[in-house]
Amino acid sequence: MDFLQQNWYWAALAALSGTWLMVDMIRNRGDKSQLSPIEATLLVNREDAVIIDVREQGEYAQGHIPNARHIPLGELERRSKEMDKYKSHPVILCCATGSRSNTAIKQLRQAGFEKLYNLRGGMMEWQKAGQPVSKKRK
Repeated sequence: MDFLQQNWYWAALAALSGTWLMVDMIRNRGDKSQLSPIEATLLVNREDAVIIDVREQGEYAQGHIPNARHIPLGELERRSKEMDKYKSHPVILCCATGSRSNTAIKQLRQAGFEKLYNLRGGMMEWQKAGQPVSKKRK
């Protein structure tokens, strides 16, 4: 009990972060567009999904999902014509943590793309799950 009294701020921080994680998990539970690394792999294998990496060149060069196409988020709108052939294909977007790819999904949805998915947790989760990483240019 003395420990909690002396370190109440750590206990409060732990409770707050745990609550935030639970709220986030509940909020995303019904969102079918958020894929785990395993779900993304299954979608690629079963439905020939296309993976688009929206990170910057330096990040992409350090390692990316094998066969991922590289289109940085800042170039997405300008390079949308080269992606038109994927409008009815499943498209998985990824970045470092899943944040930029969420932004990319919003842009592509406005451009008429139908089947858009976000790699939840981005490359961080991909690597944590032990999935393969390539350094080859695509």
